[in-house]
Amino acid sequence: MSTDEHGAAPEAGTGVEDGVRAMLLLMPRLVGRVKRIKIPAELRSFDLAPRHLSLLSYLLFDGPMSVNELAARLEIAPATASLMVGDLSRQGILERREDPSDRRRTIVSIADARLESIKGWLAQGANAWRTALEPLTPAQRRLFIDTLLAYERAVTEGSGT
Repeated sequence: MSTDEHGAAPEAGTGVEDGVRAMLLLMPRLVGRVKRIKIPAELRSFDLAPRHLSLLSYLLFDGPMSVNELAARLEIAPATASLMVGDLSRQGILERREDPSDRRRTIVSIADARLESIKGWLAQGANAWRTALEPLTPAQRRLFIDTLLAYERAVTEGSGT
């Protein structure tokens, strides 16, 4: 069967089962392509995983924040976030500093020495999403994002995790 320029079968319908089929065929390709995004040479020696990508994205887009804020955004336990931050801090990827307004809080940021490498790495995905999302209306973007979130919830619930 042939596919169009977007990889979809030209005779694909708009029914739910057609959508399921299209997504089951598309998702492995997307994941495979994302996995092939090269980590910058200066970051390759670090053992960076997808969970680190999310943490670094939050810090890059939203700026420095506390470990508890990171944990809430990543939807993980504060202890898990603290372990991740500690590991990345020891590797020189993140910097931790005391919050001047509350000395019990630790503020986390991307280390200046790694900032440009991380920006360049994340820019590849950000630019691809920008290309995909810009033609959509705000309502269409919201629907797309909500659909992906619903898929994530369904997969999570179905796997028991």
